[in-house]
Amino acid sequence: MEVQRLSEQEVKKRLSQVKYPGYSRDIVSFGMLKGIHVEGPDVRVSLQISSKDAGIREKVVDQAKAAVAAIPGVARVTVELGQEGVEAASKPDAGKAPIAGVENTIAVASGKGGVGKSTVSVNLALALAQNGSRVGILDADIYGPSIPLMLGISETPRVTPDRHLVPVDRYQLQVMSVGFLVDDTTPVIWRGPLVMQMVKQFLHGVAWRNLDFLVVDLPPGTGDAQLTLVQSVPINGAVIVTTPQDVALLDAKKAVKMFEKVNVPVFGIVENMSYFLCPHCEHRTEIFSHGGGEEASKLLSVPFLGEIPLDVAIRAGGDQGRPIVLAEPESAQAELFRRISKQVVARIASAKKAASPG
Repeated sequence: MEVQRLSEQEVKKRLSQVKYPGYSRDIVSFGMLKGIHVEGPDVRVSLQISSKDAGIREKVVDQAKAAVAAIPGVARVTVELGQEGVEAASKPDAGKAPIAGVENTIAVASGKGGVGKSTVSVNLALALAQNGSRVGILDADIYGPSIPLMLGISETPRVTPDRHLVPVDRYQLQVMSVGFLVDDTTPVIWRGPLVMQMVKQFLHGVAWRNLDFLVVDLPPGTGDAQLTLVQSVPINGAVIVTTPQDVALLDAKKAVKMFEKVNVPVFGIVENMSYFLCPHCEHRTEIFSHGGGEEASKLLSVPFLGEIPLDVAIRAGGDQGRPIVLAEPESAQAELFRRISKQVVARIASAKKAASPG
């Protein structure tokens, strides 16, 4: 490329290939690029990336310089950092559009798959509903939707004249899932932009009806779906689900850190499959170790919401479409989920009280 033909569009294209450290999205889509000035062979780029982590700032600057310097004809690259950045741009609820028909939104997340996140999501939602609240559950696990199975739903949602999806009613819950829209034997093979588009459709294209709480079952990990959710709508807080093994706890810590980075409160950690209690002799066996979730909560300074046992009734309830809170409401296992739900409600109420004037 000749010097005279250097364009801002080419510079922006190169910068869109620079990923923000720890995320799959680039600095341009994050809105960190604030200006490009091309003068002959010299390029000046303005970024707003004043992270508290100096290492992250330095890494972004170095990668941005390298990306632009690789453009044929560029002689010198200058990167300027503004006074605002990730933290300033990520203030709670700044620029976020509320979900129509929803008062409070609770995200249920995990650092890895297979820890029982959907089990916690469903039973948490049912526990909230049993307490008299109007509750919805959104299955945002694009690649592995399991909520339809766990709630025994097979029908397809209706569409309103203005092209909004109507949640399926089940067990006093309003339910929406990508599993309603794809064949359960067909794998969902989508790239990041399609995932983000689907999540946005579920957030703002569903006709939720006067919900007190919307429980969002996120996909495992810290990728595009999670970022789209927390950046698109106000989230009251997140529940992190883990199991006691070291590898699960390591990923749970990453999930906690992700929500902290985007200023979403973490209500606490739930340790699932915490122990096995023999139904015959009541002998307790800690199959996957024990206590790691509580230890992680102390290390990360977030509340520990409780431990859920590895229990046949909990597993069977999910497989049969009647979760334990519904199937055996008087059981000790159901009571554990109700305790978690009460803690979540209390933290939401406390946060609102603290935020109210006077």
